[in-house]
Amino acid sequence: MNLTAAEDENPASEIHIPADVDWHMLDKSRFFILGAALFSGVSTALYPIVVLKTRQQVSPTQISCFRMSYSMLCHEGLRGFYRGFGTSLMGTIPARALYMAALEVTKSNVGAATLRIGFSETTAAAISNAAAGLSSAMAAQLVWTPIDVVSQRLMVQGSSKAIIPNACSCKYRGGIDAFSKILYSDGLRGLYRGFGISILTYAPSNAVWWSTYSIAHRLIWGGIGCYSSDGGVGFRLDSKSTVAVQGLSAAMASGASALITMPLDTIKTRLQVLDVEEGGCRSPTIVQTVKNLMKEGGIGACYRGLGPRWASMSMSATTMITTYEFLKRLSTKTQ
Repeated sequence: MNLTAAEDENPASEIHIPADVDWHMLDKSRFFILGAALFSGVSTALYPIVVLKTRQQVSPTQISCFRMSYSMLCHEGLRGFYRGFGTSLMGTIPARALYMAALEVTKSNVGAATLRIGFSETTAAAISNAAAGLSSAMAAQLVWTPIDVVSQRLMVQGSSKAIIPNACSCKYRGGIDAFSKILYSDGLRGLYRGFGISILTYAPSNAVWWSTYSIAHRLIWGGIGCYSSDGGVGFRLDSKSTVAVQGLSAAMASGASALITMPLDTIKTRLQVLDVEEGGCRSPTIVQTVKNLMKEGGIGACYRGLGPRWASMSMSATTMITTYEFLKRLSTKTQ
């Protein structure tokens, strides 16, 4: 099954986009081993932006990216931008494996099913990508939620109390120490704090991202007049143009996804990081968190950290999708 091999009754006007690589075409061992290495490198480069976004989200007041960065640099040095990185990186490998497997299997199976039902190629691609984004996010959250809880607490540790007064007061010596202390004090439930809101955040976010990416990808190729099958004059495909289109599509998808799901992400982050809310209530609820956000700045408080999140998502998505497509082609079985 190939969602990108479009066929219509008038081949002269047909527009082709680069052929996709499906799950059954991949060498699975190479796919997962190379994927772990490539995505670990991408995560290393983008991690400081994630730390900045997390600290902005848990701050009770609006703080600019510049002020937050300057404060971190003065009080903690460059090390502050990589707090919790080891824990996050260790969780990235199994989480990415689950994510990629669920993504490719769902995309391939749902895509084939929607084509058999009679949907057009474009509609089938959007549906299969949305379903794949949904299933992959749900699968990955089984690993990512406890990793998020631990790494995010490490991210805000060491921050100025004047900036983040309600951050967890417990001091951790590292990821393993944080894991054991959270497990001891709150049980397994503590490690999965915010799991429900994480699903509500990342499942629709991934569904929106992948469906938007699929649509944007096709629209851009169609807009630039990608080479036609009659051999006529058209845009000539090469590796640079392919990467450029993938990157632009990813940035557009990230913008849509960030705007739609930002309030949920802010609520999720606060649930996972903050220990005490107003009134001294431990383990704050979703309702209490929303009330506090409304008191602090209304709907605008829910969008704190939008700039870093959009930048992080755009850069991450652009590098991830180009790396991911490159990875799939590296992992294609030899004929």
